[in-house]
Amino acid sequence: MSKLIITAALTGAEVSKSDQPALPITPQDIGRAAQECVQAGASIVHLHARQGDGTSTQDSAVYRQIIAEVRSRCDAIIQISTGGAVGMTAQERIAPVALKPEMATLSMGSVNFGGDVFVNHPADMRAFAAAMAEHGVLPELEIFDAGMLATATRWIKQGLLSAQPHFDLVLGVPGAMPATPEALMYLKSQLPSGATWTVAGIGPAQLQLGTLAIVLGGHVRVGFEDNIYYRKGELATSNAQLVRRIAQISQLLERAVATPAEARALLGLPALGV
Repeated sequence: MSKLIITAALTGAEVSKSDQPALPITPQDIGRAAQECVQAGASIVHLHARQGDGTSTQDSAVYRQIIAEVRSRCDAIIQISTGGAVGMTAQERIAPVALKPEMATLSMGSVNFGGDVFVNHPADMRAFAAAMAEHGVLPELEIFDAGMLATATRWIKQGLLSAQPHFDLVLGVPGAMPATPEALMYLKSQLPSGATWTVAGIGPAQLQLGTLAIVLGGHVRVGFEDNIYYRKGELATSNAQLVRRIAQISQLLERAVATPAEARALLGLPALGV
């Protein structure tokens, strides 16, 4: 079994400081949070950008600052969001890919998202995939529902996506697949041969599904974007606290945790600086 890749989703688009006082908002705070997470065992940092007032943005200038702050402090694999926030245009969402981060998310369909709808028109999805290919960015295929995985598999066969894809199975969003072991096992059974995958459990499912993914040979995403609590009723003190816990569980299960350099090798990314 390969070493475990831990992704830290530091900020997200929806969580606020009133929800989680430790939420990193500024580029400097995000850079420090990334450094702490790498020290705790993370290999990938999943980045969303915020304006100074906390509102979500896909402004490339803000992402450039965040990336510089992260890179000055650690060697994490930098993965940006092209999901942005609900209601953003496709042009807004894809803009930061031109900064050539190592990875970016690519949502593989539309989905009800709580009281909103997260819209991903097939033409926009194709444009996102083409832009990532043009800029040498590895897509992480975001799967919220089984139909999205079927779409990704079809696009792989058509040559629109890499034959060795990396997936993020996001479970527990209201309106999408539930955060249950059964849902995870079904999606895992439908993955194309040669795929790597991580799981993002929303809310309290982050710990349970993360532990199951460790046992099943998958990888794990934790962090404030998906879950702000350490245990029921107790807010986490930092993203790093959540990373550290899943790293400790993996080590107890005798599965070593990947460094950023080892994660790059597992995902087929070039070494940093190459």
